[in-house]
Amino acid sequence: MSAIELKTVSADEAGMRLDRWFKVHFPGLGFGHLQKLLRTGQVRVDGKRAESATRLAAGQSVRVPPLGIEIEADDRKNARPKSTKLIDDDRKAIEDMMLFEDSMVMVLNKPAGLAVQGGSGLRRHLDGMLDAFTDSKGNKPRLVHRLDRETSGIILVAKTRLAAQELTKSFRHRNTRKIYWAMLAGVPKPKQGRISTYLARDESEERMRIARHGEDEAQHAVSLYNVVEQSAQKLSWVTMKPVTGRTHQLRAHAAHIHHPIIGDDKYFNVENWELPGGIQNRLHLLARRIIIPHPSGHGKIDVSAPLPPHMQQTWNLLGFDVADYVPELDEED
Repeated sequence: MSAIELKTVSADEAGMRLDRWFKVHFPGLGFGHLQKLLRTGQVRVDGKRAESATRLAAGQSVRVPPLGIEIEADDRKNARPKSTKLIDDDRKAIEDMMLFEDSMVMVLNKPAGLAVQGGSGLRRHLDGMLDAFTDSKGNKPRLVHRLDRETSGIILVAKTRLAAQELTKSFRHRNTRKIYWAMLAGVPKPKQGRISTYLARDESEERMRIARHGEDEAQHAVSLYNVVEQSAQKLSWVTMKPVTGRTHQLRAHAAHIHHPIIGDDKYFNVENWELPGGIQNRLHLLARRIIIPHPSGHGKIDVSAPLPPHMQQTWNLLGFDVADYVPELDEED
């Protein structure tokens, strides 16, 4: 980075410590370097001085000064101006993901395996691909929430600053309904329920763990689930609704009730469990549907995403038919 940048805190980053936020967005920035920037007032939150432990709120603006950090070889290659072909390729890829678009919003169907934001060693990610839609005034579409890299499905993109502010506000005030589909190992009992825990990052910083109330960085997390269909006692098709929006929330909660999402390399915790033949060992989690007030203040956005190929294959093998689904959980307020 060679210029000052203002970044907006997304809805699912609410409650995150400022130092953790920097580690996510700028993995090459050392702790000591960040402390110096904070001490000298170069990093600010909503124009005010901040500390490492400052908790961020959705919609806040973080002032990021020129960092002067070393960029890894892959990132250095990525940082060069893109060729016309790469820009055209990125634009076409985004257009192929498009489920809905108007003057303020894009709703995309992100494929599994595509990262939402950049990180060490990542050559391609959704945020970078959106550069292809930067207009003549330098305005670029903004991500307003995130999905895990291996999770497929719906992600919202704001095309204007006003849209970003209004969508972030809807996430912050929980005026948004998000419905996920997952394939779980076994069948939860009861078949419809509520999962309420506290979550915190474990020491490896690559996954979340169940925490106790009052622990440092522990955040309350609530999820609803409903079993749609099952294959004997081996597998179940479940709809899941995150009431809160914590990192890896649904994945951690599924594992917590001893019915992890199949293909989850971080949270699958059932011993001596074998994946049925013909089913791919990939994360079976889809951000299926989103319902959110339109940022214009008129009407709402209600969009659904289809099953990705690896999940559709599983549904076919098990004889599950999407057309037979009655969206009971989807209609709950």
